[in-house]
Amino acid sequence: MKLIDDKEIDDGEVTMNGGREMETAEHEREEISSPPCSLVIEEFPLKRSIVVGYALTSKKIKSFLQPKLEGLARNKGILFVAIDQKRPLSEQGPFDIVLHKQIGKEWRLILEEYRLGHPDVTVLDPPDAILHLRNRQSMLQCVADMNLSDSYGRVGVPKQLVIKRDASSIPEAVNRAGLRLPLVAKPLVADGSAKSHELSLAYDQHSLLKLEPPLVLQEFVNHGGVLFKVYIVGEAIRVVRRFSLPDVSRRELSKAAGVFHFPRVSCAAASADDADLDPNIAELPPRQLLERLAKELRRGLGLRLFNLDIIREHGTRDQFYVIDINYFPGYGKMPEYEHVFTDFLLSVVQSQCKKRALADQY
Repeated sequence: MKLIDDKEIDDGEVTMNGGREMETAEHEREEISSPPCSLVIEEFPLKRSIVVGYALTSKKIKSFLQPKLEGLARNKGILFVAIDQKRPLSEQGPFDIVLHKQIGKEWRLILEEYRLGHPDVTVLDPPDAILHLRNRQSMLQCVADMNLSDSYGRVGVPKQLVIKRDASSIPEAVNRAGLRLPLVAKPLVADGSAKSHELSLAYDQHSLLKLEPPLVLQEFVNHGGVLFKVYIVGEAIRVVRRFSLPDVSRRELSKAAGVFHFPRVSCAAASADDADLDPNIAELPPRQLLERLAKELRRGLGLRLFNLDIIREHGTRDQFYVIDINYFPGYGKMPEYEHVFTDFLLSVVQSQCKKRALADQY
């Protein structure tokens, strides 16, 4: 399935944001300058703390680097160090891992140069791969190309149309593409801002003229008012239920008109994990299906830190749709994220050390 495009989009920019001040004791600074492999991880004896340099927005720092995470990380020998974005990156560290959510052009160039000069450092994740998820035109193409269907269920994407400009052309474009009302309208650029999470539901042809491009229109799929937020951290998978847009019946569709705006759907405050739900709606997607989907997406997207919004078509048990993919989501809202994330960082460094050990043999 090829996602429908209306016109081309210009690449937007996200500016760099500052991080926290580095708060490291003098003896920790001395440890950082010692040889690269860290801690003791099974077969590989490692010699010092794992140093994770981070370049995150202030909002992400507050939600992600919570005291419980930093405390657990210290106990496991992991040290988080703020990257000073006013200084050359090559003059800082040394780092074992660079953790970031900065995708402006300037930052991409800085990080790419750093990656070339420091091949032993793992960058989570490649800036160009992250950029792929900023555009809802390309975001779901990897899923659409999969044709994932087996005994555990079928996974696809809703039929969608990209509108770059000129709202007056939307009704004709929708008819030409064969999309059925109602339609969900989403901002084309998914940059993590509050505006990028705003949704609108358009019920009739006339209301389409009230929408504001650039945007993506998706056919609305009834899904029992519940979606599944699937968090991916390396090979780890965690799933939570969130309330979503309610179903729309044919009778309601025949009477409804206009555009209804929803500031933010599926946020943590809309948790449905403890709600009294119909078991057919609340049942989580099969684990085997999620594992296969996550594996294909890690490979196809080239990312290790992301989440998916998945819905089950109401009235079915095995028809699922991916409606959104987000890079480095709000992991602080994921159950036991501290343990999942620190174990992942340890596994990344273990993999580094295995590669170095193999390279030393030749």
